[in-house]
Amino acid sequence: MIVTNLHKEPLALDTVLHRDLRLKNELNAIPRLAPFTSFMVSVSEFSDAALHFPILFVRAAPDALGRDTVAPVAVFGMKPGENLFVTPDDKWDAGYVPAMLRAYPFTMARIEGSDRWAIVFDNTWEGMSRTEGLPLFDEKGEATELLNGIHKFVQDLETDLERTRQACAALLEMKLLKPMRFDATLASGESLSVDGFMTVDEEALGKLPDAQIAQMYRNGLLGLLQIHMVSLNNMRRLLDRRITQQNAAKMA
Repeated sequence: MIVTNLHKEPLALDTVLHRDLRLKNELNAIPRLAPFTSFMVSVSEFSDAALHFPILFVRAAPDALGRDTVAPVAVFGMKPGENLFVTPDDKWDAGYVPAMLRAYPFTMARIEGSDRWAIVFDNTWEGMSRTEGLPLFDEKGEATELLNGIHKFVQDLETDLERTRQACAALLEMKLLKPMRFDATLASGESLSVDGFMTVDEEALGKLPDAQIAQMYRNGLLGLLQIHMVSLNNMRRLLDRRITQQNAAKMA
């Protein structure tokens, strides 16, 4: 999946054109997350991400049939462009990094007009080189162990993203999401409002018939919603983190 704000110049990896391409994988990709107030996570990431961030839902681009879609995101800030987890020295101050960033600069994308998929990389990433780093292809033009590992990671991630799309489509179909708003007033008198996200509609969930609840339990969807609801406690922790950083900045 290509994220346009992350993969700024996506190119399909070609065994001929990029045979001598190398990856300087010691470089830090964390600064790429700095402008993101939220970032997509897949359903298999919920348990780990919910320990650190609120997990909410946002409206996404319509699908190929023009239907509404939503996507789950981990929230990193209280206002647009704010990421409270990227430190001034470009480190990540949380115990979990979203899988899509761990895969960066690589991802998967469907080849236009085909059912085939290709490995894609961001050509703007300074870690891609013709002269430095670890090779992606060997002397015979075959994938190295490094590239095979990358391929498996992004392939598994894309499979998980498809599961995520299906889960979100089910939530929309059952009308289980509603707009969310979080309001807070700081000691300084500053007011903060977080909106533009969606959360589970617990009233609608409680009205579902038992048979449907049982089905959601069996397919894991109910468990995902429970993790999402627990993660909402992190909204207050996010506010506390913002206040702590503001106070530290004033004292610096």
